Amino acid sequence: MRTVTVVGAGLAGCEAAWQLVQRGIPVRLVEMKPLKKSPAHQMDSFAELVCSNSLRSDRLQNAVGLLKEEMRVLGSLIMEAAEHARVPAGGALAVDRQAFSGFITEKLKSHPLITVVEEEVTEIPESPVIIATGPLTSDALSEAVARLPGISTLNFYDAAAPIVTRESLDMNKVFRQSRYDRGDDYLNCPMDREEYERFVQELVNAETAPIHGFEEKHVFEGCMPVESMAKRGMQTLAFGPLKAAGLKDPRTGKMPYAVVQLRQDDAANTLVNLVGFQTRLKFPEQKRVFGMIPGLENAEFVRYGVMHRNTFLNSPGFLNERFEMLERPMTYFAGQMTGVEGYVESAGSGLVAGLSLAMQLLEKDIVTFPRTTALGALSHYVAAANRNFQPMNVTFGLMESAPEGIRKKDQRQEYIVNRALETVKEIKMSIG
Repeated sequence: MRTVTVVGAGLAGCEAAWQLVQRGIPVRLVEMKPLKKSPAHQMDSFAELVCSNSLRSDRLQNAVGLLKEEMRVLGSLIMEAAEHARVPAGGALAVDRQAFSGFITEKLKSHPLITVVEEEVTEIPESPVIIATGPLTSDALSEAVARLPGISTLNFYDAAAPIVTRESLDMNKVFRQSRYDRGDDYLNCPMDREEYERFVQELVNAETAPIHGFEEKHVFEGCMPVESMAKRGMQTLAFGPLKAAGLKDPRTGKMPYAVVQLRQDDAANTLVNLVGFQTRLKFPEQKRVFGMIPGLENAEFVRYGVMHRNTFLNSPGFLNERFEMLERPMTYFAGQMTGVEGYVESAGSGLVAGLSLAMQLLEKDIVTFPRTTALGALSHYVAAANRNFQPMNVTFGLMESAPEGIRKKDQRQEYIVNRALETVKEIKMSIG
């Protein structure tokens, strides 16, 4: 059996490698860490979660929740690791970063069909190959990708939120509660109107770190820096990441004017991250301005927020709906570099690429996920003609809609979910 080279041991590369070896196909997994790291990476292990520790909603009423369930049905390593490393986060799936990454690293390094090679790849390897180096692809490999036939690349900017120690919080001001009585997995820093407006004023006037080529229009909306959102208007944050809807301060019995939520970041519950606080403020400014948040006056920062440039492919016309190059058979791309946005979406693309390549090598019928599934909706988005192609999270809007006769929203979503899971289970049976 031919060996597949998988370049990059992020979420997409790890998932692709797992799908291949589960079908008896040997993998040469090439990762440049720990020899070389991008500015955003800190750990030496595989599948590092660079930005948030949240994999977002785990409810089937949400498209990313459906995507997770489809991946579970298909034996996803990323989903197995997420369950192993899960930490409380209400209706979301959040994980301990170290435990999550460590679980995946151990599984792959100990597998008899996987050979791990620690080196930087600077040229596209011969097929069969899956390039899953992510949006932080090294300059040398980016240049090699740019020379491929039919390619054009695009850039956007991404950001990570700060992390502080839990013990440094002033719990006399912070209360524990999730929105709409869905448990108590979040810590909340309440603000009255005066505190909120003073905070926003300081935030918009704070000094930001210069980033070469940075333009607001090139920031992915889901990772917009908090100071950029604040500049859109005084109430933008109050109706965005600082919205107080569904929360009630137990000390006043009332809904605060605004709330900064903190989410558990590790299994030991010693660290929390500021939800929605991606930022490019200079480090001293983060400590000063975020220290104005009630309860964070003496917060100890273990990681400040950072911002970095990401690269993704203009995939329509370059990749097909299986993430395979149109002009170079058995050369696949996977992960955020293809134009899918988010941890789960990235891993999902790796699953599709790995499974598709496995079917080719085994000379079996190639699986193409239909748009009635979340996996298929993402892969078809990447391949479909689009004059303004941009990174995209999975949404029900990308999926084939329910029949017009089903009018109620909850019934339509239930139909879409059930149809998707039935389809994926049928695919699972067909591929074995």
